[in-house]
Amino acid sequence: MYKIIGANGHEYGPVTGEQLRQWIADGRANAQTKAQAEGSTDWKPLADFPEFHAMLGISPNVPPPISSPPQLAGADKKIIAGIFAILFGTLGIHKFILGYTHEGVTMLLISLLTCGIGASVMFIISLIEGITYLTKSDEDFVQTYVLKKKGWF
Repeated sequence: MYKIIGANGHEYGPVTGEQLRQWIADGRANAQTKAQAEGSTDWKPLADFPEFHAMLGISPNVPPPISSPPQLAGADKKIIAGIFAILFGTLGIHKFILGYTHEGVTMLLISLLTCGIGASVMFIISLIEGITYLTKSDEDFVQTYVLKKKGWF
């Protein structure tokens, strides 16, 4: 039995070796996918498990190919949302970029309906959020703002 960490950062399993081989065949796991064997506390790439070498196309005594880690879904929004939060935060554009329509409309209305008085508060909030977005790792950003949908800093 094995557990794996998917490209989205979630833990899956325990699953049998046969199920894991099927995931490899389906492209859901690869040589760099982190896995943990039952009874172990160590997470290792699947390439370190000899029982999966044939399925991964790894020949004996040949190191596995080095490839870049897969891009986390949603991590591409981190930089653009952070920049828009810092530059145009009072309008809530960064909230719309992240799919937070309610929060974006709230920021926009507060900024406009208070004749700019509320815009100073929205500017401080968006500045904090922009800096927070840009300083988080891709994994933390995706976990917090894409998967858990945390709407406010």
